[in-house]
Order: sequence, then structure tokens, then C-alpha cells
Amino acid sequence: MPIRLHNTTRRQIPLAKLKKAVRLVLFREGARAVSVDAIYCGGRMMRRVNREFLGHDYDTDTVTFPYSEGLDVEGEFYVSLDEVSRNAVRFKSGFEQELLRVTIHSVLHLLGYDDGSPEEREGMRRKEDRYLIGVSSTEKRSLV
Repeated sequence: MPIRLHNTTRRQIPLAKLKKAVRLVLFREGARAVSVDAIYCGGRMMRRVNREFLGHDYDTDTVTFPYSEGLDVEGEFYVSLDEVSRNAVRFKSGFEQELLRVTIHSVLHLLGYDDGSPEEREGMRRKEDRYLIGVSSTEKRSLV
């Protein structure tokens, strides 16, 4: 499963745990990664990506580009560490927890899930919560 994570910032992030989260979501959804790239960047880079590809002139937590449909997943996603930091404060969740949530959210988008309506948002939130618990329980098992 070629899953590549890239940190374009100086901020330290838990790349191994993030990769584990990506693998967990794909596995539990019955999918496999043909090629998945995750780019963790700052707000300026995210704004540039957002402006160039979506025509939006602002920072956002994630932008996802699926290049396939179905369970053989190809795509990439960008995560703004600046926006994740702001959201962690806003939602009182902690930086790492918010980073894992946004990463899981991005993978769900690669799998074709959408969050355009309140019902879709709620469905994605339930999946995010379930996978966040899964990442934590996997981590605890591997420590024993």
C-alpha cells in the first residue's frame, strides 16, 4: 500500500500515527491504497492550493483530490497545520486529536464520502469518531 506522508513545515507531527490512521480507515472501509499522498503544510501553501484549484482565497483545514473511484484508492490531500491549530483551540480538542480527525476526514473524502449536506456531515462525523477510537485502541494494543 503506497501511502506517502509529507510534512512541508518545521512543526513536528506524529507521521507514524497519521499513517496508521490512513491505513485503518482504508482497511475498515474494504479499500486499498494504489497511491495516496498526504501533504501537511502551512496556511500560505494551503491558500495557494485552494486558490489555484478551487478558486477560494482562504486557508482551510483540508483539500482533497481523489483520482479514482471505488475501493482502489488513488489521490492526494493537503492538510493545513495552521488551520488544524486554530480548530483545536476552537473545538477544545488538542492539536494531535484534531490533526488525526482531519486526516481521517480527508481519507473518507478520497473514498467518495461527501459532507455537503447536514446528513452527510453527520455521517462523516460518526465515521471520524469511530476511526479516532480505533486509532487509539490500536495504539494501546501495540504498546502491550
